[in-house]
Amino acid sequence: MNSKNAVNNLRLLVVIVVSSLLLAINMNTFVSTGGLVPGGATGLSLLIKRSLAKFAGLSLPFTPLNLAINAIPVYIGFRFIGKKFTGTSLMVIALSSVLTDLLPSYVITYDTLLISIFGGILNGVAISLCLKNDTTTGGTDFISIYISEKTGRDSFNVILGINVVILVIAGLLFGWDKALYSIIFQFATTEVEHMMYRNYQQVTLLIITKVPDQICEMIYSQTDHGGTIIDGIGSHEKNPRKIVYSVIGAAEKDTVIKQIKQADPCAFCNVIRTERIAGKFHLQPHS
Repeated sequence: MNSKNAVNNLRLLVVIVVSSLLLAINMNTFVSTGGLVPGGATGLSLLIKRSLAKFAGLSLPFTPLNLAINAIPVYIGFRFIGKKFTGTSLMVIALSSVLTDLLPSYVITYDTLLISIFGGILNGVAISLCLKNDTTTGGTDFISIYISEKTGRDSFNVILGINVVILVIAGLLFGWDKALYSIIFQFATTEVEHMMYRNYQQVTLLIITKVPDQICEMIYSQTDHGGTIIDGIGSHEKNPRKIVYSVIGAAEKDTVIKQIKQADPCAFCNVIRTERIAGKFHLQPHS
């Protein structure tokens, strides 16, 4: 068990370093070149930094600003989400901020549309990499996770909504073209998150099988979710059938289907995307 924990901690440390590096490179390459506002705590920090430089002639480092802006989201994380989760997230926030100040800027392209799309993709990859390993990049991620755990729904679109206010301010101060391109950046980030991180998305399984009890036990052992066995009749041969109905996390889908096929190679499984659930649904808590 100790060796397993050591491996997990080492993997988490690698994820923290790699994600922080990706975030810093993105900031100093795509975001700075395009004059974009990423949104969230990072975007608000950049907005304050640029505003002080433009209107007050003050050049402040990014790190203290970003740490200060993240103070309230970090408090929410420690109070409501999990201490280890928030502690590792704070490491990402601090390391990515320091690397942003230390690494040099580099221009790949001056095409703002390309910058918005590929910068958003890189940003989404870094955020998703953290979330998949039980940490985050901070800021509005804490807020969206808190809302998701309270409601049981995927609330990452809340990030896009919150960022609209920041982008409107950026548009008023620095021009609407930068604000509009920043929306494209944010949209690309959100879409990558939806594809890579699916812990707050659910799917419904309808499984016609000869071994319903075994299937239900397997689903519970793999996901901590239960199932309901329903009696049915085949429309063609009029033979009795058993249907297992279960709702599981979208990230668990592939593993469960593989196990179903191993238990009953003739099983018929219909996977339906679940829009919303009301009632008790187990979510793995953050430590």
